[in-house]
Amino acid sequence: MAKAKSAYVCTECGGEHSKWQGQCAECGAWNTLKELKLSATTKSSSSSVRTSQGYTGSHSNQVLSVKDIQLGEVPRFSTGISELDRVLGGGIVPGSVVLVGGDPGVGKSSILLQVMCGLSQQMPVLYVTGEESLQQVAMRAKRMQLPEDSLRLLAETEVEQIINFAVQEAPKVMVVDSIQTMQLGELGTAAGGVTQVRESAAYLTRFAKQNNIAVFLVGHVTKSGEVAGPRVLEHIVDSVLFLEGQSDSRFRTLRAIKNRFGAVNELGVFAMTELGLKQIKNPSAIFLSRAAQPSPGSVVMVIWEGSRPLLIEVQALVDESPYGAPRRVSVGLDSNRIAMLLAVMHRHGGIQASDQDVYVNVVGGIKVSETSADLALLVAILSSMRNQALDQDLIVFGEVGLSGEIRPVPSGQERILEAAKHGFKRGIVPLANIPKQGVSGMELIGVTHLAQALDAL
Repeated sequence: MAKAKSAYVCTECGGEHSKWQGQCAECGAWNTLKELKLSATTKSSSSSVRTSQGYTGSHSNQVLSVKDIQLGEVPRFSTGISELDRVLGGGIVPGSVVLVGGDPGVGKSSILLQVMCGLSQQMPVLYVTGEESLQQVAMRAKRMQLPEDSLRLLAETEVEQIINFAVQEAPKVMVVDSIQTMQLGELGTAAGGVTQVRESAAYLTRFAKQNNIAVFLVGHVTKSGEVAGPRVLEHIVDSVLFLEGQSDSRFRTLRAIKNRFGAVNELGVFAMTELGLKQIKNPSAIFLSRAAQPSPGSVVMVIWEGSRPLLIEVQALVDESPYGAPRRVSVGLDSNRIAMLLAVMHRHGGIQASDQDVYVNVVGGIKVSETSADLALLVAILSSMRNQALDQDLIVFGEVGLSGEIRPVPSGQERILEAAKHGFKRGIVPLANIPKQGVSGMELIGVTHLAQALDAL
């Protein structure tokens, strides 16, 4: 019999060491190394993988050429929620592992319970909860008026036991809520630690791949907004989705930051109701609920999220700074980029804001990361500085370069058509993004430099 080996794993970063030492060599933390018993590995003569828990899964033990591999269309199936299907890339892929993260109470468990109750009418599913009792889950399903007659529930935190029940139930889809409460008995450490989270996720992922079961893992987030546990957790899974929302707003946004089976940066919009999360199929109409009277510092821009355009209102407030160092505060935009754009406006537009406090907000809690919001941001700031309101039927978008040039943005024509569909009559956009045939009922002003855009206002 092979001798069991030991390794020392850091509970902070997951780094492995051959012997114990006071400080982790990878993250620098003190007294965080814990001994981990490693089971001896044995060779298997069969072409299947069998574990002590009793499940098997076939795999290839041959080296093949690419031309010899049989390719077929990935057989997706719908979750029953079109906005979630959009973020997943078209639906659920059998054998995929999806990590769903978000703040406490944002609606992660609710939306997954809605999906599982709907799928339970068509196929066998299993909902595993490690945080709530079976009665609590059943009460939520009844309160949300979901069809719970076919949903199979399991309250368990031992991964080995979950696998045993999953083999008996043979589900097509399984939810594990949450991965931070799961633990492997052989590790001998408390649940929620770096080692437990990483190894439990890897164990469930292997089971999902070998048995062609789609698995959803619910993950907690830290104060910095990242999934709790080692960073490698996001590399283990196939897709990483984040459910975000403000505490004072009923709207939620589901964003994909990693997806092996679809486009990243897709955005799904939902509204929290008494019956759970309700999908919003036309999110632009929600984010455009503007004031009845035009106000300075407000303008509508068109951003591109995943595979569709969104019309978003950006607001700016410029006020004289009472302190020596003016403030640059932004919600939904990068503060460093705001400081850079203010320097561009001073150098190439002749408008100085070095003695002014600048506050910027993206309405609706949307986080904008693309550069197409540059021109709209400067227009909103100038409108607030001059205390002059802009027309409510005006849209602005475009990337601003350091030399003051206005660069075209991807999918510019689709953005313009989306704005025209919502009744906008005028637009200040990059010249290269204007369609050759124009847009019926819409006046478009093409600009190539920041000075031209300021003059057009």
